[in-house]
Amino acid sequence: MKHSDNYMGDSPLGREISQNLARLKKLDSLAFPKPKNTRIFTISNQKGGVGKTTTAVNIASALASKGLRVLVIDLDPQGNASTALGIDHRANVQSIYEVLIDGIALEHVVKVSPDAPGLTCVPATIHLTGAELELGPMENREYRLKEAIRTYLETSVVVPDYIFIDCPPSLGLLTINAWTAATEVLVPIQCEFYALEGVEQLQTYINRIRLGLNPNLQVSTVLLTMYDNRTRLSADVAEEVRSFFPRETLATVIPRSVRVSEAPSYGKTVVTYDRKSPGAISYLEAAAEIAFRGEQNGR
Repeated sequence: MKHSDNYMGDSPLGREISQNLARLKKLDSLAFPKPKNTRIFTISNQKGGVGKTTTAVNIASALASKGLRVLVIDLDPQGNASTALGIDHRANVQSIYEVLIDGIALEHVVKVSPDAPGLTCVPATIHLTGAELELGPMENREYRLKEAIRTYLETSVVVPDYIFIDCPPSLGLLTINAWTAATEVLVPIQCEFYALEGVEQLQTYINRIRLGLNPNLQVSTVLLTMYDNRTRLSADVAEEVRSFFPRETLATVIPRSVRVSEAPSYGKTVVTYDRKSPGAISYLEAAAEIAFRGEQNGR
């Protein structure tokens, strides 16, 4: 048995397990800094399948697991963020739709996620599908979410340290509401061919929002997702993205992982579903980078 243990420790798999446990131990010993004021992120990339919702819920869960208060606002009609956080989002549930269209206070639709203490969520329901059309003729249609968040932060007894807004993969009024409400944009980029396709367009739109609606908005964070260290392609894409976003790109990359993909089917994030998995550890490291970078930048 002893010989077997030594063999396991000397094997590539054994070394990987040992390294992962060492990474997790280091993370568990860290106290994440609390931001001076609520940091409001929108997770944006109009390209589908880049890990946008997965990133939103796992970064949120990782920060909450370290004792911070985090609110996720699900602004995607598919409601995948709500599902991953174990939040009911059937059609009869009050949701972000009622906040945007009917003016209901955000505090009335905030639900506590069973995924982690301090983690809350505003769900999205199927009704959000028609919200773009309904918002069209409304007064201050671009600022509905911003006003709701401002009121929530001014009146809530316990304000969140972080708010993450999960956007649909389109550039309509829902996404504009998210960009107007946020101060920071987190862009997940998949390590694949044409990874930066659409990113320049995304930056163009964000610059227009800065000029016309929200001068405080900035792309503060870029996260490489679905990284495969066995391929040259992933390394090349990572290098290309880092040259395009030298300051914004996190050192942490998120690996391709079955655990990350299957966690939402259990109403969980990978951080609580399998904390020792490479995907969970990587999201914890990414969350640590976001927290400590914020502290360094006076946020």
